[in-house]
Amino acid sequence: MATSAVARETVFALRRQIAKIEGTLPERLQAPAGAAPVDAPRDPTADVTPKSITPKNLTIVRRGLAVAPPDAFLRTGAEGLDTALSGGLPKAALSEIHGAATRDAGAVAGFALSLVSLILKQGPRLPVLWIGTAEIFREAGFPYATGLHRLFGIEPEQLLFSEAPRLLDALWTAEEAARMTALAAVILEIRGSPQRLDLTATRRLHARAQSAGRPVFLLRQAGEPEPTAAPVRLVLSAAPSAPRQTIAGPLAGSIGRPAFTVSIGKSRTALPGQFTLEWNPDERSFEERRAGERRQEPAANPVPVVSASRRGKDPAPASGAVLAFAAVGSPAAGDQPSPGERAAHRRPRRAG
Repeated sequence: MATSAVARETVFALRRQIAKIEGTLPERLQAPAGAAPVDAPRDPTADVTPKSITPKNLTIVRRGLAVAPPDAFLRTGAEGLDTALSGGLPKAALSEIHGAATRDAGAVAGFALSLVSLILKQGPRLPVLWIGTAEIFREAGFPYATGLHRLFGIEPEQLLFSEAPRLLDALWTAEEAARMTALAAVILEIRGSPQRLDLTATRRLHARAQSAGRPVFLLRQAGEPEPTAAPVRLVLSAAPSAPRQTIAGPLAGSIGRPAFTVSIGKSRTALPGQFTLEWNPDERSFEERRAGERRQEPAANPVPVVSASRRGKDPAPASGAVLAFAAVGSPAAGDQPSPGERAAHRRPRRAG
């Protein structure tokens, strides 16, 4: 009996150590009088709690619930997403932003820059380090410097880039940068599902982020949703933009604010869900688009397509009036060129 109790306490201690590394500590509440803490080894034959234990050190384990101070989360401004994530994205943690295909690289990068803008808005304007391999930068490109300032309020000199020749070098650079408190955030962009990006590598990144109290964003481009140590995984894709709002109402055929479709792929405190967010570049915050709001439909081409040649077997119908007013001396629709004009076009070009 005593041996099994000691083994059970050993297993609990190991699980708690793993929870500290992964950032899944149980809720810390004030326990009732007489309860023993989970951390301290307990004698199964003892009936009372040692007198040296104070109530403030007691811990109650409650499954499925994580409690942290309010300033530990980065609130996006979208109430639905923040509520689903129990307050927002964790600041001192590894967060995964996943794009299913290469065409989603722009949406993933834009969402990451939006999160960086929120971080710089709340705290000191420290630089941000963006790490990636030569493959990902060649495939997805770099952010546009002018757009950084206009859409996200980020100065070009605040965004630093580190291009690594191999994934192993990019992981080492990210681990060393994640421990630095002189950076506002660290972004690691990876393409595909490399074998070296496993639980061990992501646990090191998560532990460094917790130690420094800074976020590390792992951008996954065109990869499979594999197990990682990130507490939150968001799946990103571009969403249709709504029309631009004016005093007279929505402007037909215009393109409004950038929009993202955000799905909660993994979270230790939230259920899966999907949200459509719009980035407000003026307020530097996200706004959630409700299901009933009107989306921008693809605008029809107002210019008629030029019809095919009438000399074919099945001539196409006339395209109609293209100009706002009739040109002086222009032939009517359907007229054929004269034989002289036709011969002039077919005459070979002479040199000299």
